[in-house]
Amino acid sequence: MTQHDQTSATTSSTQRARGLDEVLEVTTSLATSMGTVIQGKPEVIQTALTALLAEGHLLLEDVPGVGKTMLAKTLARSIDCSVRRIQFTPDLLPSDVTGVSVFNQDVRAFEFRPGAIFANVVVGDEINRASPKTQSALLECMEEGNVTVDGRTYTLPHPFIVMATQNPIEMEGTYPLPEAQRDRFMGRVSLGYPNPRSEADMLLSHGQRSPLDELRPVTDAATVSRMIHAVRTVHTSESIRAYIVDLARATRENAAIRLGASPRATLHLLRASRAHAALAGRDYVLPDDVQAIVIPVWSHRLILTGEAAHAKRSPADVVRTIIDRVRIPSPGF
Repeated sequence: MTQHDQTSATTSSTQRARGLDEVLEVTTSLATSMGTVIQGKPEVIQTALTALLAEGHLLLEDVPGVGKTMLAKTLARSIDCSVRRIQFTPDLLPSDVTGVSVFNQDVRAFEFRPGAIFANVVVGDEINRASPKTQSALLECMEEGNVTVDGRTYTLPHPFIVMATQNPIEMEGTYPLPEAQRDRFMGRVSLGYPNPRSEADMLLSHGQRSPLDELRPVTDAATVSRMIHAVRTVHTSESIRAYIVDLARATRENAAIRLGASPRATLHLLRASRAHAALAGRDYVLPDDVQAIVIPVWSHRLILTGEAAHAKRSPADVVRTIIDRVRIPSPGF
C-alpha cells in the first residue's frame, strides 16, 4: 500500500469514527427525549431508532390505549423535519396518499399535487381500516422511496420512514395487511401495558397536559441523513452474514412455519443489526446484535402452520427456538 493509500484509508477511518460518534451522541439524546413521553419502554424506543437509522419502516401493533400513536408522534416531533399524519379510513383513496394530477386552467396543463406521503416522517394511524387498494398505494413508497403517478415518478424526501399503527382486536370492518405489505415493514413492536411505577408516573406527567406540548426537536433531517450514511459503514463480517442466512434457512425448513423469512427479511435484518451495533457505540456487528433485533424484524413476516397456531405458539416463540438451535459463528472481525 502506498503512502497516499494509507493516508486515504486513515482519513476514511477517522471520518467513519466521527460519524458513528455522532450517531451515539444524537441517538442518546433522542432516546432521553422520547423517554419523557414514552415512559418505561426503553426497548421499544430503541427499536424505533433502529428502524429509523436502518432506513426501515415500523409497524406498531397492540391493543388500544397503550401509546402506539403517541410513540410515532414522539419520534416525529423529536426530529425537526416534515411530518404528516394519515388517518386511514374505509373511504380513504390511493390519491389521498400518493397525490394526484390536477388540470390547471391558468397554464392549461396538468400539475402534480403531492399527497400526504411526501414527508420525512409519515404517521399512518389504523392502517388496517383502509381498503387493500389504498394500502397498496404504500408499496412503492415504502420499498423504493418513490411515487409514480400518471407515468411520472417523484422522489420522496430523505430520510423517509412510515410508522403505521393497527389494533389486533376490533377486526370487524378492517382489512388485515397482506403478507406483501407486512414484509415491507422492517420491524413490528408491541408496547404492552406499562409497569405500575411507569403508569403512576404517566398519571402524574400526562394528567394535566400532554408531554408532547413541551417536547422540542433534538436533531434535524440533515443530521439523520448523516447518521444513516454512517450506519451503512458499520462492518459486517462474512461469518455474520452467513449466520443471518443460516437463520433464514432455518425458518424455511422449520416444521412449525408455513412461510419463512424472505430475502428481503434477511436484508432488513442485516441493516437493523448494523443500526443496533451503532446504537451500542460499535463499528462492527456481533451475533448479539442479530439476536437482539431478529424477533421484531422477523416475527410479523412468518406464518405458522395450523398445528403450531392451534398449540398457541407465536412466531416469536418459534424464532427463539431457532436462535437456540442455529450455531453462533466464532468471532471473525
